[in-house]
Amino acid sequence: MFANYLIGLREGLEASLIVCILVAYLVKTDRRDALKPVWLGVGAAVFLALAFGAGLEFGSQEMTFKAQEALGGSLSIVAVGLVTWMVFWMRRTARHLKSELQGKLDSALRMGTAALVVTAFLAVGREGLETSLFVWTAVHATSDGTTEPVIGALLGLATAVVLGWLFYRGALRINLAKFFTWTGGMLVVVAAGVLAYGVHDLQEADFIGGLNSLAFDISSTIAPDGWLGTLLKGVFNFQPDPTVLQVVVWCLYLIPTMAFFLGFTVRRSERAGAVEASSSR
Repeated sequence: MFANYLIGLREGLEASLIVCILVAYLVKTDRRDALKPVWLGVGAAVFLALAFGAGLEFGSQEMTFKAQEALGGSLSIVAVGLVTWMVFWMRRTARHLKSELQGKLDSALRMGTAALVVTAFLAVGREGLETSLFVWTAVHATSDGTTEPVIGALLGLATAVVLGWLFYRGALRINLAKFFTWTGGMLVVVAAGVLAYGVHDLQEADFIGGLNSLAFDISSTIAPDGWLGTLLKGVFNFQPDPTVLQVVVWCLYLIPTMAFFLGFTVRRSERAGAVEASSSR
């Protein structure tokens, strides 16, 4: 449940921040007349994300078991690719997100109402589609017939909305760069588990082989339906009897991605420190 809460929080907060920046900028520049088309674009983006998620859920129910596994595995891989790109993109642009969005909004204001709707729709729509896809794949990866994964994701999204409102009201001040660094690192771990689970889905669909080649089996020590197994699966997508290919893919993704992410973070911190030092001279 915690992993899905984190996904909902991390993904939803980006969309909330974007909406807050757009609305706050229009209010501060006394362009309240432009709020309606912006909210129209935001509403259309939310509807698209919900429709996309509903299409994934209900569309997959009409498929055969192997087709469902093939779809789930394929979308898991796509979702991991998207969230990996998003983690690095947000880590790089968190400091400049406000000015970047305001520049786009200025251009849209000059072009008219339709441009405002499109700007808000595109700014929020990309986040919404990524959120729907990654939450859907993560929920299916950790779901064991309970509603806890869905509840966790919804609680995360609800928290993101509340935090976004507090940001707008000026009641909350946090270092966004540090926030996205910590949550980004945790999401890399979650994404590794989703990727491994996606590989397992593809193996069950007979899309790739190796389903019966287990790397290890500690089900007798950590029962999948026990409290520890449930906790590990909910947080890390842990599986007590993974295949060899799952373990290999998990390692090949997690180790270099985390190393690159941490190295990227260190380099940015060093550059920021150098800029501050030079400006203080």
